[in-house]
Amino acid sequence: MSKPNDQSAHAACHSGLFEVCVGVPDLDTSVEYFASFGCSAGPRGSLPAAAAKRLYGVDSPLESVRLLHGTSDHGLIRLMHWDQPLNDGLGVESHLRCIGSRWGTRLTNNVLGIANHAQAALDAGEPIGIIDPLLDVIGEVAGGAVARPFLDPIVGVREMVVVQPLYRQVFFQRFGYDSALYGSIATGSLLQTSQHTHCGLMVATDDHSVFDFYDQVLGLKRWMDAPTEYAKSRGGRAVYALPPGENFHIVDFDDPRSGHTRDDRRSGKLKCIRLPGNATIANKLAQSRAGCLGYSAYTWRCGDVVAMRQRIAAAGATDVSDVGTDEFGASSLSFVAPDGYYWILVQSAQGAQTW
Repeated sequence: MSKPNDQSAHAACHSGLFEVCVGVPDLDTSVEYFASFGCSAGPRGSLPAAAAKRLYGVDSPLESVRLLHGTSDHGLIRLMHWDQPLNDGLGVESHLRCIGSRWGTRLTNNVLGIANHAQAALDAGEPIGIIDPLLDVIGEVAGGAVARPFLDPIVGVREMVVVQPLYRQVFFQRFGYDSALYGSIATGSLLQTSQHTHCGLMVATDDHSVFDFYDQVLGLKRWMDAPTEYAKSRGGRAVYALPPGENFHIVDFDDPRSGHTRDDRRSGKLKCIRLPGNATIANKLAQSRAGCLGYSAYTWRCGDVVAMRQRIAAAGATDVSDVGTDEFGASSLSFVAPDGYYWILVQSAQGAQTW
């Protein structure tokens, strides 16, 4: 695969990851749920079954709501109600480990407040998987020095995981540092959270080229590509349910405007976790596509959806749909990337925000 040339660069994906698509049985109930995280209902739209089949590969009438978060142009949510959903989705576990895994991460001012709500849900008998807030010291921000307890500032995050039947979320609170462009918290919301600052996926393979499609074809910006040792990842050991000694690799694709310094980093990241090819792991890709309930697809905006379809189809993607009009009136297409993940591309409106 070759990188986009100057002529096709304008067609490529841009900005941060646009939306997490969440299949839900009732739109209004999920709108109310996400209001606690600072989201508000935006446009609604629908497609008849035949149009949904052509665009998304799902033979079911569809009604959707885009959830906004302040003025953010990324990290949004598309609630999708299918009359006949394909399945119940990824299910509830106390971790995020599976091929096909999807999750959305939010910055918060009060991670313990969210933990309190998760505990209350557990006490009420609701199906929920929880990883309580864990401290991860961020060496690249702290400068690599080990903090002396009760003497030096500890620079890092407290991060927790909440997995519900429809929602797979990670929340983190910063300590000892700030990053002004990485998440904008709705301080008046019940749970004081930002838009999705990044979203994740997970594969198990020794072929590291599996992610080349994202930068060399879609035009995303690879800002981080690094192995991570089991011993040095307190949070990763729990969140990814690593057996003793299992290392993993992280590849981040960022908003192309993002920089590497604390002040220049932007949210809207796609975080790809690559486990070893011999990892013991469930494959749930069939529960991780449009038509399923729960976190089921990601969308990215692009400059020219027709040109991108040609690039995608020629680069090993499968199930590439024709370009069609989505439920919000935008030109769009869906496809399965070489790593097995289902994606939706949305045409950006010329000179205007897409919503």
